[in-house]
Amino acid sequence: MPPVARIRRDDPMEEQHVHETEADVVVLGAGPAGEVAAGRLAEGGLDVVLVEDRLVGGECSYWGCMPSKALLRPVELLAETQRVPGVRELVHGTLDPQVVLDRRDEVIHELDDSAQLPWLQERDIRLVRGRGVLTAERTVEVSDADAERPKERIVARRAVVIAVGTSPAFPPVEGLRDAAGWTNREATTADEVPATLTVMGGGPIGAELAVAWASLGARVTLLEQGPRLLAKEEPYAGEEVAQGLRAMGIDVRTGVKVVSATRSGDRPVVVLEGGEHVEADELLVAAGRAPNTAGLGLDAVGVAPDEHGWLGTDEHLRVGGREWLYAVGDVNGRALLTHQGKRQARVASAHVLGDASSALGPHEPDGAQSPRVTFTEPQVAAVGLTLEDALAAGIDAVAVDVPSDGNAGASFVGKDAGGTTRFVVDRTADVLVGATFVGAAVAEHLHAATIAVTARVPLALIDQATPVFPTRTEIWLRLIERRPR
Repeated sequence: MPPVARIRRDDPMEEQHVHETEADVVVLGAGPAGEVAAGRLAEGGLDVVLVEDRLVGGECSYWGCMPSKALLRPVELLAETQRVPGVRELVHGTLDPQVVLDRRDEVIHELDDSAQLPWLQERDIRLVRGRGVLTAERTVEVSDADAERPKERIVARRAVVIAVGTSPAFPPVEGLRDAAGWTNREATTADEVPATLTVMGGGPIGAELAVAWASLGARVTLLEQGPRLLAKEEPYAGEEVAQGLRAMGIDVRTGVKVVSATRSGDRPVVVLEGGEHVEADELLVAAGRAPNTAGLGLDAVGVAPDEHGWLGTDEHLRVGGREWLYAVGDVNGRALLTHQGKRQARVASAHVLGDASSALGPHEPDGAQSPRVTFTEPQVAAVGLTLEDALAAGIDAVAVDVPSDGNAGASFVGKDAGGTTRFVVDRTADVLVGATFVGAAVAEHLHAATIAVTARVPLALIDQATPVFPTRTEIWLRLIERRPR
């Protein structure tokens, strides 16, 4: 995030020149959550100002979900063709990096957000470019990044919605900030394939981008301090993903600690505990996210983030007991997932509008009910609790494990695609409390599991919902066949 604009107060004449306006609602941040909030509020008849200091569409559209999936889709298709006789014989060679990168650039509109603006204009949402800072109750001042004073002061008659998202986090490793050339932003928009790449972090971002750049020809080393990749998922998920990455030629190392980093000429070098040096053409740090709350002016309205910078919210996404202040999306730390942020925006907007008839109701804690997908090869799609977390919560839980390719439909995405599916069942309540699918193109399995977990659908009702033959959804039959009694 750009540095906070300096707001001078020593010159009373300068203060008089600040352009002051009003609106019903000011939304800070035009990423997915901010856009949804602004759109819902405007469609509800309110006068909305949307403040953004970078691109309308935010991190997900330009430096996250969209470009990374554009980079990953070709390798997913290529892997499937190699599993299907009749197609395998027609597809030869490797991916053309330039073609893949060109397509990525189309997806992110060459980092140009002009295509997003008609959507705002159709709803009479006024866009103000710049950095928004709270200066008093319901008051936001907006400055250009290098401005000496604010260019506009906006007073919100009804509410301010904070949707400023997160930035890449750097762990406290000596020299790391100076040595690292890439975060997710550079890794999703780079124009050339590095010959060698070190990825620090084995979570979803690190694992996905390791796959993407390895598929384009980079020799990738992936370093994870913990004992496995994808630490928040079922243990077998990280293990199967590691196997898939190694099959691509990625050097996956778990249980390794980076103690320092430096540059040897233009090449970053990381030093591991024990003294080993790992050198590459680029170093990608994918070690978590940090909320963009610093410099927002929260102290001016008597609100403090938690010790890590996240904004705590209530069930209506309000901050600090303030009736007029909301936080949606990644900045509140509930679930760093675009789809959850968009739902939070819908809930908060309904509350601002006073829509008592809204079917959304209050927003329950995210966490376990948040569906999530890691688009590696194999993919990991999960919702609800892992077996370990369910047992820790005191649930009478048992796992039903089945092969992800153990049905007729799976043969059509390629024989021996592999993978494991785990259903976590609460035996006492006879409901599903978690599901994890690992395998080829399993992301589309997830919504049925999300409905089952969120709605606590009894297994007896799931039994009545017969999956179609021959589709991969017959995997649900394995759950019913092995239903614990």
